[in-house]
Amino acid sequence: MKGRAIHYSAEELTWLEENREMSRRDLHRLFVMFFGRDDVSPDHIKALCSRKGWKTGRTGQFAPGMTPSNKGKSMPFNANSARTQFKKGSMSGRARALYKPIGTERLSKEGYVERKIHDGLPLQSRWRAVHLIRWEEQNGPLPRGMCLKCLDANRLNTDPSNWAAIPRALLPRLAGRWTMPYDSAPDELKPVILAMAKVKHAAKERASDAG
Repeated sequence: MKGRAIHYSAEELTWLEENREMSRRDLHRLFVMFFGRDDVSPDHIKALCSRKGWKTGRTGQFAPGMTPSNKGKSMPFNANSARTQFKKGSMSGRARALYKPIGTERLSKEGYVERKIHDGLPLQSRWRAVHLIRWEEQNGPLPRGMCLKCLDANRLNTDPSNWAAIPRALLPRLAGRWTMPYDSAPDELKPVILAMAKVKHAAKERASDAG
């Protein structure tokens, strides 16, 4: 009868307290089984534990080492959630508005023409200098430690004949560290500056090897 007080023996209370960390459903099922208390409902057990301050010890959080019950299982299809799920390969919003297709060309901050070559990661590998692409098509991969120097100082000229492979260590000399800057020199002096830079760099390398 609703409102009737439920009495527990000292033995029953001791047992309930010792097993309080069980789920309330399991605690009730075993209690009825052991003590034959068909008059006690799950709500009675919950109320008793609440009055006594007996908690299950559960926090609702995953503890280290615990395995989620749905691990390795596929989520059932739900039409409502499927409409809002991210679909592989799809884009929306700002990403879609800013997307550039493969083959698109742009001008870099340094003034080089770049071409998009893929959509993968890392992001910085998606774009490659067009003059480098065209040069390698004719000459093969650029050797390690080398770079391409624009011969006419016009970085927009991507013709392979306008680019020469030089040691990267040569760049400070061509930038005007010890002589007239190559890019701002008159056209007739550019070959001379480049040749002198190569000679001085070679001499420095020989001296370094000898030392």
